[in-house]
Amino acid sequence: MYTYQVGRDIPSPAPIREGQSGLRVVGEIRSRMTRFAQDTAGDVAILFGLMAMVMFMTIGAAVDFGRWLNARDQTVAAIDSAVLAAASLRRTGGTEAAALAVAQKYYAEATKSRLKTKTDTVGFTFTEGGTAVTATGSATIATPFMGLGGVKSLPLLKLSGAEFSVAKLAVGGNAETNIEISMMLDVSGSMGSGSKLSDMKVAAVDLVNIIVWADQSEYTSKVAVVPFSGDVRPPASLLTAATDPLWPPTRTKIKFGNTYTYYKTSCVAERVGANKHTDVLSGPGNYVMAAYTSNGNCSTPASGTVLPLTSNKATLTSKINGLTLGGGTAGHIGTSWAYYMISPKWSSLLTGISTPVAYNTPQTKKYAILMTDGEYNYTYDNQGVPTTANGANGSANGNSSAAQALATCNQMKQDGIEVFTVGFDLDGNNTAINTLRNCATDSTKAYTADNGEELKQAFRDIALKISSLYLSK
Repeated sequence: MYTYQVGRDIPSPAPIREGQSGLRVVGEIRSRMTRFAQDTAGDVAILFGLMAMVMFMTIGAAVDFGRWLNARDQTVAAIDSAVLAAASLRRTGGTEAAALAVAQKYYAEATKSRLKTKTDTVGFTFTEGGTAVTATGSATIATPFMGLGGVKSLPLLKLSGAEFSVAKLAVGGNAETNIEISMMLDVSGSMGSGSKLSDMKVAAVDLVNIIVWADQSEYTSKVAVVPFSGDVRPPASLLTAATDPLWPPTRTKIKFGNTYTYYKTSCVAERVGANKHTDVLSGPGNYVMAAYTSNGNCSTPASGTVLPLTSNKATLTSKINGLTLGGGTAGHIGTSWAYYMISPKWSSLLTGISTPVAYNTPQTKKYAILMTDGEYNYTYDNQGVPTTANGANGSANGNSSAAQALATCNQMKQDGIEVFTVGFDLDGNNTAINTLRNCATDSTKAYTADNGEELKQAFRDIALKISSLYLSK
């Protein structure tokens, strides 16, 4: 009765005549539907459409990934250069604020050609007690194609910060360099003013914490502590070896018609003779003079006994924190003993971990840090007795304490020892300032500090200059 046009190639069913059975009609419809299902015409177009969509999404994701990888590489490289620039400036004396500003500038310059980011909050900060610079924050880039699938952006850095570069100032094993440092610390009576002694302890311990590393198995960082006041107090074994055993227990002096008796102490004065300013091993013809006083007591207290080279941080910290006040300021004697403690010529007396290595040993550097709070003004005559005439008329060496210290500093520098000096609360004393400036290897290694915070900063700057840089993740 009716003709249906279903599909392009499906034949029209023959009209159903009256009288045909319902069963036959159902069979006819089933047959026609089977042929329709088996017809594959048009499948290729449908499959191509589906595949094209997948290919489009894949290519788009690849484009987004390429953009992300390019931006990420530039971001990581920019952070590397920024933290190294900041640490380098800090190591050469720049302030933390100036160093962080440099880091931000380097980062901005290095990312100028980077693809536009969706967000960028990368900043920089000092960590690990001011000895390391690292990045903070994050950065993301938009993903136009992946955004169709709901991924609107990708992070250029791990959100945990674990991927951030860290520029570390390294010594010892971390820098693949051995270091030997002799630290001369003033414990004269003037250090008792205000909080000067405690300020010095804080600054010196801070330096030790930076430059002495835990792992000393392959490369070592060792420090000697040389306290001084009107004399220097060596350990008993060094005192015996360094002084003339034939010197008497007492000296008699006649002054202004009066007779005075002086007693041999456990401390030392300067050395006389041709090697008075060198590091030649003390012995016959080169002995260090023993110091004599009216009561037989040293100017430097027992707490100020010299500590030879060690990498034991606890021992160093205990020595520094235990320092107490002494008397005068014989800086030339302290300078000489700072020299001896890192001199290979004294290695026969400084045994074990305290033995200094030879000069110019590969991967080894030697440093002297000379700290005082005033003018060097205490000398001895040729019998080891203190003299009030600080110069040619009284000193056994015919020179002031300051002039003798400078001569010793010059000899140290000739031997390749890098010399740092720190003047604390010098109150405009030009003689003291000039002595320290001339003793230092150069002007960048001569510091003056007016208060405890500046003193700590000076010691920290020295630690950073002794250090070298390396990048870690």
